[in-house]
Amino acid sequence: MSRCAVDQLGRTHLKRKARFIRLPALLATAVTLAALLGCKSQVSGDVVAAVDGRKIFRSDIDKYYDNQVASAQQAPAGEQATILRLNILRQLIDDEMVMRRAEKLGLLATEEEVDRKLNEIKSPYTQQEFDKRLQEKKITLEDFKRDIRRSITVDKVMNKEVSSKINVTDQDIIDYFTAHKSEFNLIEPQYHLAQIFVTPAPNPQVHNQNNKAQNEGDARKKIQMINNRLDSGDDFATLAMNYSEDPETSGNGGDLGTIPESSLRNTDPGTRDLVLKLKPGQYSPIITVINPATKQAAGFRIVKLVSKEPAGQRDLSDPRVQQAIRSQLHDRREQLLKAAYYEVLRDSAKVENYYAKKVLDSNGLTK
Repeated sequence: MSRCAVDQLGRTHLKRKARFIRLPALLATAVTLAALLGCKSQVSGDVVAAVDGRKIFRSDIDKYYDNQVASAQQAPAGEQATILRLNILRQLIDDEMVMRRAEKLGLLATEEEVDRKLNEIKSPYTQQEFDKRLQEKKITLEDFKRDIRRSITVDKVMNKEVSSKINVTDQDIIDYFTAHKSEFNLIEPQYHLAQIFVTPAPNPQVHNQNNKAQNEGDARKKIQMINNRLDSGDDFATLAMNYSEDPETSGNGGDLGTIPESSLRNTDPGTRDLVLKLKPGQYSPIITVINPATKQAAGFRIVKLVSKEPAGQRDLSDPRVQQAIRSQLHDRREQLLKAAYYEVLRDSAKVENYYAKKVLDSNGLTK
């Protein structure tokens, strides 16, 4: 199925899922890409670059380099290691340029905004678990707060300077639909599914307020309790967030997204047959998931059919088609304009990349 057709049926799910930030992902991304604020306070280490006089130090690169290669099976060496360091420095320079722009616009993240985001990220963890995550990523709490501050600040600048100024007109939507009408012709029915999954052993990757089962008997009792609460009218998504043990979907209410009917053939027969019998809004009985190797119960699930889309051509009058096109055109323009925005910032800033010059010098390419 085409990208746009997927967007049509699943974009709402994807946007909702993106709002649930998980600590490991944020640490991996933020620590790798963040530009440290307050670099003037550093007194040791070689200066590898400067943006409008604001220095970036070798220790900045080392911190993010070490974080990236920590989980690699084989650390990069030689030219590959240098390329990684150059890429990290390029991102540090880009972020520093945005920080300077944020200062001029009065858009630097406040302490209140940073603390609010920090508390949101920490909420699924105990203090001990959170501290362990920081240690695994080889960063301090202060480092992490700087990364959050940068992330919030960059978002504020980009929203004010780029995103908020993008306008997708009704005519843009009509033109796109006319040129890509075939993308909205679904060749088979689509199923939007959600699930609650319980395992007979605790999953350390799941951090919610569930009472994790220690064995198969506990798991059966737990899934039955969840089923009873569903029968009593409790919200499926809320129960999934609180009790499901699937690390990929529990954070977004168990949402599995939208899949074509043919993909149901890849699921176990019991789940497939039950899903095909469900009506939108209904959920299945408890399904036992069998491990094919051991023939033992690997877990228990309850599946909900959120919605079902029949095959056939979608018309432009469908609000979901309009919204899918609007979102896709907005995202494309946003990506383009952000790239251009960084180039303009780079042209207007005084950037000195000493590390890159050193690489050229060491290879006899000095101009």
